Amino acid sequence: MKNDSSTGQILPFQPVLRPALPTVVGNVDYSHFETQLRRIDQLLLLSGMEKSFVEQSLSRYDQKFPTGKIKARRRYQQHSYRALRCTVLKGLLGEDYRGMSRRLAECPLFRWFCGMEEMAKVRVPGKSTLQDYAHWLPQGVMRPMIEQLITAAHQPQSASKLELANAIELEMVWLDSTCVETNIHFPVDWVLLGDAVRTLMKATRVIRAHGLKHRMEAPETFLKEMNRLSIQMTHARRAKESKKQRKKTLRLMKQQVKVVAAHARRHRELLDKEWSQTDWTRKQAEQVMKRIDNVLTLLPQAQKQAHERIIGERQVNNSDKLLSLYETDTRVIVRGKAGAQVEFGNTLLLAEQKDGLIVDWQLHRESAPADTRQLGQSLQRMESAYGTGIIGAVGTDRGFCSAANEALLAGKNIYDGICPKAPARLKERMQEERFVQLQRRRSQTEGRIGIFKNTFLGRPLRAKGHEHRELAVTWQVLTHNLWVLARMEQKAALALAA
Repeated sequence: MKNDSSTGQILPFQPVLRPALPTVVGNVDYSHFETQLRRIDQLLLLSGMEKSFVEQSLSRYDQKFPTGKIKARRRYQQHSYRALRCTVLKGLLGEDYRGMSRRLAECPLFRWFCGMEEMAKVRVPGKSTLQDYAHWLPQGVMRPMIEQLITAAHQPQSASKLELANAIELEMVWLDSTCVETNIHFPVDWVLLGDAVRTLMKATRVIRAHGLKHRMEAPETFLKEMNRLSIQMTHARRAKESKKQRKKTLRLMKQQVKVVAAHARRHRELLDKEWSQTDWTRKQAEQVMKRIDNVLTLLPQAQKQAHERIIGERQVNNSDKLLSLYETDTRVIVRGKAGAQVEFGNTLLLAEQKDGLIVDWQLHRESAPADTRQLGQSLQRMESAYGTGIIGAVGTDRGFCSAANEALLAGKNIYDGICPKAPARLKERMQEERFVQLQRRRSQTEGRIGIFKNTFLGRPLRAKGHEHRELAVTWQVLTHNLWVLARMEQKAALALAA
């Protein structure tokens, strides 16, 4: 039967039958977490966000498979429900994909929240399926749904669907920026050459293991030799004439890299021509070829950078530095803080409201503009999402202070709570009661950033590639906001207290 339903239309379905959840006594933490999950379940349903998520998923499915069958579409719809709930739960638990799959198999409460079958047999998604769930929708589609959740929480108490005791306020917002570090080792120029040799030889070894061989020594020989040179380079710093020793060792490394790159290139060409003689599909072969191509493309830049810094003893501009062969969007961010003078990653801007909900965020791919330039962009996004005139006051640190931002806030009739850079001006503004309140509250924004980075994103954030990191940040903003809303007082609690 063909799919004749309109794009994005949700098909009727039978809810999953499952036994009642067991009553657990003696563990108050479990009871609190169960209450929290039940509340998040309500928030997803009452806000309409879950419905929007499934509709957007089905809309994309219909565009990709316009003649798909109803049965396949219903199956995709079921996976869409689970994608939302499994990814939110994974963020709450802080598990990796493998650990999350195991936790689902262990806990009836988690299976209830994610809508898993319980009657005949328990079937849970594996780690690969959970990873697919985390990439279910792109960041641009996810963002309006989070804004939909915040808008629902902002509705007046009489019109609120979320049964909050008090609607959240969007009048005052606080902004700050931080660095989301990428999952790379400390970037050392000659270590990149070792990374290249290891990746190329491992890919070559895989190709040879599947029956395609070109004349060469065993790949392990090159790995062993590069490891020996790396140890030699490490200890050269303590030796006499250390500069001379390091230059000599780097030249040997470059010779080794040249030989390894040639072997990898020949095996890559052989795989491209003779892939049908292996047990791989064409896509599997292309995956291995892509792994080799990525390194070969960046290898000349890595060699030049190491040559400039070690042999030429010349500095390389931050904008021209290659920090990783695998995370090429990593940037050098000078923080100037104790214990973190320099960080390697991408700049993240966060804006929170009074209750701690994150109302705006932006992870920059390129080197981020100065904080002074980010304020206007953030206000534009918030006005587009929540309406013009909603924001009434902005509080930030001194990094956002500029004459242009003062004029911008004055033109929008928004109270300027930005900390001035000039001490005399700060002393003058400290006489304003509202300014003092905004600046005192700003200290909590630092704590919010710490909670978001350490508890929700994880350190380091393990998503690979900027698109996946940006999507992971968006998922964790959703999870964080659901967590905050679930802890807020409800109407029923107020009525019971009265």
